[in-house]
Amino acid sequence: MSLVAREISYAYIPGQYALSGVSLTLEPGEVLFLLGANGSGKTTLLECLCGVRFPQAGEILLDGAPLSSLPPRERAKRIAYVPQFPEAAFAYTVEEMVLFGRAPHVGPFGRPTKKDQEKVEKALELVGIYPLHKRAVNTLSGGERRLVLIARGLAQEAPYLLLDEPDAHLDPANQHRILSVVRDLAKQGLGVVATTHNPNSALLYGQRVLLLRSGKTLAQGEPFVALSPEILAEAYGITFQILGDGSGPRAFIPRVERKA
Repeated sequence: MSLVAREISYAYIPGQYALSGVSLTLEPGEVLFLLGANGSGKTTLLECLCGVRFPQAGEILLDGAPLSSLPPRERAKRIAYVPQFPEAAFAYTVEEMVLFGRAPHVGPFGRPTKKDQEKVEKALELVGIYPLHKRAVNTLSGGERRLVLIARGLAQEAPYLLLDEPDAHLDPANQHRILSVVRDLAKQGLGVVATTHNPNSALLYGQRVLLLRSGKTLAQGEPFVALSPEILAEAYGITFQILGDGSGPRAFIPRVERKA
């Protein structure tokens, strides 16, 4: 089982590629982080991986079958996609919003069962917001809405989970909570691709990283091997330095020259 992209390219405007020749393989039990500056192609790559968009060149394979050959309902059972921005369905409660994640399992004319409700409760508990389950989504903070969307993705119970900036709009405690949950779920066999602007999230919670620049792969591999101050400077256009000596935890931070 795997989710594979082979030399995929995608252009919103003919001849102007947002992605160009990008390849990756996601196996069950892995957390792969996508890094890159704004506009580097991270979200476009996620949308190609889940079938929201289809590349003009290359191919995406889901467990050996072309992703484009699978009907939307079947794709939704196997790939859960959590977008970057909270949706504007503010009339719903938290519980109702997360229940939408069960739609691929319920069917167009079916009704949610007790099992579906249990899956919703479990997802809300995993992200730590079950006490909010009767609250209206429009009464929540931006970070809490983010947690609701992630819970909806977990409730979908797909073997592959794609997360667009799951650590955005969250305080450090909730960032750690979400990324720890994702890492623990991967240990149980879930395959995860997550975009982030924080290279340290990849160092702490990921097994592999893919760094994009202008739609092309700049680096790929294990985070501690693939990432360096030099490669991050090339990707983001600023200088970085490493905190830590390599024998314990390390972190990348921008280098700031202080005036005397």
